[in-house]
Amino acid sequence: MRMDETVTVTETGSHKQTRESAPMANTVDSSGETNLRPSPRRSQADPLRQATTTLVRWRDGLVTASEDELAVEEPLEIRLRDDENSPVTETIAVIMRTPGADEELAVGFLYSEGLLASADELRVVSSGQDADGLPSPNLLDILPTPEAGIGERLRAGGVSRAFAVNASCGVCGRNSIAAVCAAFPPLATHTPLTTASKLAILPDQLRVGQRVFSSTGGLHAAGLFAPDGSLIALREDVGRHNAVDKLIGRALLDHALPLAQTMLLVSGRLSFEIVQKVAAAGIPLVAAVSAPSSLAVDLARETGVTLVAFLRGASMNIYTHPARIIAEG
Repeated sequence: MRMDETVTVTETGSHKQTRESAPMANTVDSSGETNLRPSPRRSQADPLRQATTTLVRWRDGLVTASEDELAVEEPLEIRLRDDENSPVTETIAVIMRTPGADEELAVGFLYSEGLLASADELRVVSSGQDADGLPSPNLLDILPTPEAGIGERLRAGGVSRAFAVNASCGVCGRNSIAAVCAAFPPLATHTPLTTASKLAILPDQLRVGQRVFSSTGGLHAAGLFAPDGSLIALREDVGRHNAVDKLIGRALLDHALPLAQTMLLVSGRLSFEIVQKVAAAGIPLVAAVSAPSSLAVDLARETGVTLVAFLRGASMNIYTHPARIIAEG
């Protein structure tokens, strides 16, 4: 599996690294009013994914104007084209995301939603043009092969769209699990994959690799690991599901699916949507440092995925298919 955008790992703490700026002259007047810039500007540290903003800090009664780093959030519109010279036929989705790895995000989203069967169904993925005919970084056009049925699958509803429409009742939740199992056959084998000691080291590795989180405190991360605990790739985004889609999209473009000999760790909690994406990619084990939802556990059980939550050092809760994890190691 090729990961051209694998992050450079640097030593950071597990929390946001706060940059204390010197007080700005004449920014807090005698009335207490502060002259702040109207909007964040792109950061010199990472112009694509970070923005710098001004703010007022209160520290022990001392009021100063300073600067802080924020995670960038922008919409990405994914559009479907019939051919290279045709106008856009329809918008597939608008995803709020952190810019970067947009092609990975788009194709990973399409695959995990059941709208794209393989990379062979793609002819071109390119930046779209706005109403003035100029390239836009927030528009991405998908040109499928003539044989691909992305449009038909979109109109049929996709996998999780049926869940989103019917999320108000438990019976519909069960129907959604059945739909995922039909689209992505459950994993058949539950043979040992890794050890508890290897799982225990994953959260620290994830934190070390979260470079933008270290600066902003505002991004989720998803890390793909080998069974021996070594990091294969890491992606960050304002949405943890987007970070997962970016990893799956990279694997799809590299023709590396299914990811049968890997483990996925996400920051935050485990939801139905995360487990759906894991099942789609054929990842046998998913873990999180926080809690799972009830439907996430149900889906993991039905799809044959080992679900680990509250992974904190040597402590963890294994909710489904524990045979993949052995104690020794």
